[in-house]
Amino acid sequence: MQTKNIGLRNIEVADTKISAVDGINGKLIYRGYDILDLVKKSTFEETACMLLNDDLPSKTVLSEFNDKLIASRKVPEGLEKNLKNLPKTANPMDVLQSLVAILAAYENEKLDDRPSNYTRAIDLISKLPIIVACWDRIRNGKEIVQPSKDLSHAANFLYMLTGNIPDNEFARILDICLILHAEHSFNASTFAAREVASTRAHMHAAVSAGIGALSGELHGGANFQVMKMLLDIRTEENVEPWIKEKLAHDKKIMGMGHAIYKTFDPRAEVLRELSRRLSEKTGEPWYKITKKVEDVTAEEMKKVKGSDIFPNVDLYSASAYYMLKIPMDLNTPIFAISRVAGWTAHIIEEKFAEAAPKPMLYRPKAVYVGKYCGPSGCEYVPLEKRQQ
Repeated sequence: MQTKNIGLRNIEVADTKISAVDGINGKLIYRGYDILDLVKKSTFEETACMLLNDDLPSKTVLSEFNDKLIASRKVPEGLEKNLKNLPKTANPMDVLQSLVAILAAYENEKLDDRPSNYTRAIDLISKLPIIVACWDRIRNGKEIVQPSKDLSHAANFLYMLTGNIPDNEFARILDICLILHAEHSFNASTFAAREVASTRAHMHAAVSAGIGALSGELHGGANFQVMKMLLDIRTEENVEPWIKEKLAHDKKIMGMGHAIYKTFDPRAEVLRELSRRLSEKTGEPWYKITKKVEDVTAEEMKKVKGSDIFPNVDLYSASAYYMLKIPMDLNTPIFAISRVAGWTAHIIEEKFAEAAPKPMLYRPKAVYVGKYCGPSGCEYVPLEKRQQ
């Protein structure tokens, strides 16, 4: 009997203390704290530190974390040369994935214990935005902007990307976006990172695998597809006929619906407000167009299928990043810049779980449904005797 390909949905594979997703009630929890509280009261730096340390950090712990994060705001000279030698047309996610893997070659620390992996995690959280900003400057024929020691994590990324100290509100909006994307339990990229970590591969290999999984349009690449959709629609008046035409041909509306959430994705709730604020500040129409995409899609799906559909994290993040003047093909790398906090927390948990039994190598079972010629297998036919 053939087994349905259900993508491991609802299959429990491991315990975690890092985050919980309540898809029925639309809740997202990091280390016990509601995401809606964190975006109001925390920063990305504090949130990342908490994800790696099990709870909100003390002043001393957070200060040490920030100092290490800032001290790591540089890439090795050889890595910078690698960036300059790449084709300028290279996909930013491919660049990021390959450079993260290469970073392992520059490590002096060879131990694979918890303290060493904590240090690696901070280094990767610090370096991913540096790599992305450097690559964008290089591919556009611009000089690399050296990092600032005086700016926040989000503000420094915008500064290195543009060469200008960012507006405080813009920097805070990106900071909130990074908090929202930092962690989401056993999503595809986190599972990929944990699966690689379960083989006892090093952290750089596991994070590189996470970046690869995130690059797909069904995962992190979706917000890029959302912005393409919005640019294709162009005006509020075009939304309804555009959506109806797509649904008539059974096409998916990017940014709508989620595999886990059966109600409003709490991250989308925050991002909708951020998009609205940016639209008011910049005078650009993208919030209103996006809101109409949400409303028309929900209305049409209710008519056609009798079911509710809600926006996911990608719908409003696309317009938010666009209004922050971030190049569209950097949408997914920004997702990685944030999610690396969650990946590294999961990799440490996978490697050093305190609860018994200890983590085991991930090895799911597949059901073979291919050719079957009997208990001894198919008879091998020499090449010259095979039918042409």
